[in-house]
Order: sequence, then C-alpha cells, then structure tokens
Amino acid sequence: MTVLEGILLGVLQGLTEFLPVSSSGHLALAEHFFSIESPGVVFEVFVHFGTALAVICYFRRRIARLIVAVVRWLFRLEHDRDDARLAWHLIVGTIPAGVIGYLLADRVEQIFDRPFFVAIFLIVTGALLWFTRRLPPGKKERERVAEAVGIGFAQAAAILPGISRSGATIATGLLAGVRRERAAEFAFLLSVPVILGATAVSIGDALDARATVGPAIVWGTVAAFLSALPSILVLMRLVTAGRFYRFAYYCWAAGLAALVLIGLGY
Repeated sequence: MTVLEGILLGVLQGLTEFLPVSSSGHLALAEHFFSIESPGVVFEVFVHFGTALAVICYFRRRIARLIVAVVRWLFRLEHDRDDARLAWHLIVGTIPAGVIGYLLADRVEQIFDRPFFVAIFLIVTGALLWFTRRLPPGKKERERVAEAVGIGFAQAAAILPGISRSGATIATGLLAGVRRERAAEFAFLLSVPVILGATAVSIGDALDARATVGPAIVWGTVAAFLSALPSILVLMRLVTAGRFYRFAYYCWAAGLAALVLIGLGY
C-alpha cells in the first residue's frame, strides 16, 4: 500500500465511521465493485483507533468529567450524580454490542461477501433516518437505563454492513424522546468503548501476523483522525438542527445504485 492509498482510505474511514452512511457497507461494496482488496488487519486497527481518538478529543471535557465522577463514586466521595448516571448508562449500553459481536462475528463476516444484503441494509438505514424527519424535539434531558440498553442494541445491529452505527444509535435515542444534542452525544460516547474493544481484539491478530507499521499506516491513521473530527462536528450540528434525516437520500441512492449494478451482473 502506498502512502497516498493509506491517506485516501483513512479519510474514507474517518468520514464514514460517524456520518450515518455505514463505513463497513462502503468498504464491502467497494471491495466488490472495484476489486479493492482489504488493506489488512493492522491498517484497520490503526484507522479505527484514529476515529476513536477523534471522539475522545472532541468530547475530552465530558469524558474527563465522567472519569472523575466514577472514581469519586468508587471511593464514596461526593460526586456529580448526572455524570455517574451517564457513565453507568454507557456501560450497560455497551454490553449488547459486545455480546452480539462476540457471538455472531463469524456469521456476519459472510455478509461482507454478499453485496445484495449490504445494499438492502443501506436502504434500511435510509428509512430509519427518514423516519426521524417528523419527530418533535425530544424533551428528555437524559436517557433512562432501558433506553440506554435499547440504544445499545441499535449499536449492536450496526455489526451488519450497511447498517450505520451512528444512524441507528442516534435515531433510537430520538425515537425514545431524548433531546437531540443528548442523543447525539450519547451515541458518540457509546462508540468509544466498542471501537477500542474491537481494536484491542484485533491487535492480537496483528501481532500474530507479525506485520510492521509503515508510513502508509501512520499517515492513514492521521488522515482518519483529522477527517473524523469535522464529520463529528457536522453530524452534531445537523442532529441539533433537526436535519439528521437528510442523509437518508444518500443511503437510498447508494443502496439502489448497488442493487442496479448487481442486477446488471457486476
């Protein structure tokens, strides 16, 4: 892989990881239609770490408050109960993705080789986004435990290529009546432990492969980090403004275009 290819793939990963258009779906379709080979587990590990680092950077103050609240709670010191509650909700919301990912990872990998289903899932993502169009602004300042678990299951569904993680989680929060900004914030924070956990698991595969970290991987990671930051900012603003549904058009166009090409024998 050249440095330029690493940068381009890093940018693609950074943009599509958080915009509700499914990075895994794009990768699966690109591999099928353009005969693009997977860059390898080491590259995937590093670019995913780059996107997680972007979330940590963007929400650094919020994450710091959560850590302080949890530590103070553990030592039975006075703490911010809202922050401690959010930390607990993030923990329970992470469980579904961890369990389902562990149990179904091998079966889901087979779907990556079936572009028809990837295209269908992209259309489903578009429908989910479109459904939020007429939702009134949520009034709940925070999600309840049951709603956090529900958002967690939405995140678990994003293990399917074509189902957007940010699209599914934010839409579920909005459907639950959670305030727009809070729903987006919770969805982004919920992605951090899942991405870091998947990265940690993949590191073992990378070590077994005894792969080296070259310039293409380094620059790809930097590109993923830098491109993920503005995508987070854009999505936060669109969700807050009630324009989250506009990504439905893109998901429908991409899914339908893929179905047409498949029907033509490509």
